[in-house]
Parts: sequence; structure tokens; C-alpha cells
Amino acid sequence: MQNKTNVSMIRVVVVEDDSELRALLQRIITSSDDFVFVTAFASGDLFIEEFDTLNMDVVLMDINMPGKSGIECVKECKPKKIEVQYLMISVFDHPEFIFNSLCAGATGYITKSSRSEEIVDCIRNIHNGGAPMSANIARLVVDSFAQGPSKKKDDLVASLSKRECEILDGLSQGLIYKEIATQLFISPETVRTHIRNIYEKLQVNSKMEAVNKFKGNT
Repeated sequence: MQNKTNVSMIRVVVVEDDSELRALLQRIITSSDDFVFVTAFASGDLFIEEFDTLNMDVVLMDINMPGKSGIECVKECKPKKIEVQYLMISVFDHPEFIFNSLCAGATGYITKSSRSEEIVDCIRNIHNGGAPMSANIARLVVDSFAQGPSKKKDDLVASLSKRECEILDGLSQGLIYKEIATQLFISPETVRTHIRNIYEKLQVNSKMEAVNKFKGNT
């Protein structure tokens, strides 16, 4: 943690389960003269455990993590310290995730592909009362309002790739990751990566939820 004591500094916490991205975000924060890197957590559950002890202004929050999702964390923690601002960082620019994040209490939403400069600008913006979003995210928000109600479950399932559907089909048959990997000629680690993406696309937190939503719309 950086030893910066100026009261005007923006105190930032990172909640991200990907170790490489977590380290990158820490470097971005510590390299900015007006930021203080408070700490980082590898899961939402760990963040919630330490929440009451944290002195922070902005939280960079991943959405899909082991245990509680980022959206669940924001929904639970925002009422406890309403002055804290949450900037969601996600792999996917899906309107449903954006809508649910904002409803939970987040103030900004950017994708993980955002440049370092953009992340820094968004942190400053959100701390100063703004509601920063990546350009593509802002366009999706505008388009979703123009199209009317948010997408239904069948639309979420339709966003799955062919490979993700094959993996879900394997899970529905009771196959374990290793068996699915052998069947599809990919590695178990690749299966796990696809599973994580599936969870985020379908907005679920378990294999059972994913399979039920998938089978209910096929």
C-alpha cells in the first residue's frame, strides 16, 4: 500500500479474482499521484468480511467471482456506506449486467479491455460525482432504452457460443470437467474458463443454475 497521506487523495480498493488483472489495477492506481491504493481482494466474500474496517472512496468491482458476485456485493454494501462509489469492471458489455449493476448501486461500468488512462479518468470522474462508462457501454445503455424492456432469459441463452452450449450440454448429462474436456478435445482449464464466461453471461453462480436456465430455453 502506498504511503500517501494527503486528504485530497482518492482512496481506492480493488475486488478482482484474476491475479494478473488485480496486480495491473494496483500498478495503475499506485502510479497515479492523486490515488491511494488501500488494498485488494480476490473475492467478494473477502471484501464483505473486511468492509467495515475499510476507509475508501472508490471500489473497482469485478462482477463474476467465486462466492458472491460483484453485483451482490454492491447491493449488500452500498447502503452501509453510501458515500463509497462502485466502478464495475467486466469482461462482457451485456446490457443486462449493466442494468443490474446500476440497480444494485454502482455508479459506473467499464470493460476490462479499457486502457489504463481510461480507468484512471473513470476513477476521478466517479469520485467527483460523475457516472463514467466506456463509450461502447454508454451506447448499449442508450440502445437498451430505445429498445424497451431489458432482455429476457431466452436472450441471455442466445448470447452463448456454440462451444459454451456444448459444455452446458455436457454438464446437463452429469459429466465432470475432465470428461467434457476429453469429449470436446480441449483442456480442463479451457472448460473452466468457458464455465466462468457462461456464469457471467447467464447471470448465475452455480452449475445447477446455469444448466436449469439453459435447459429451460432450449
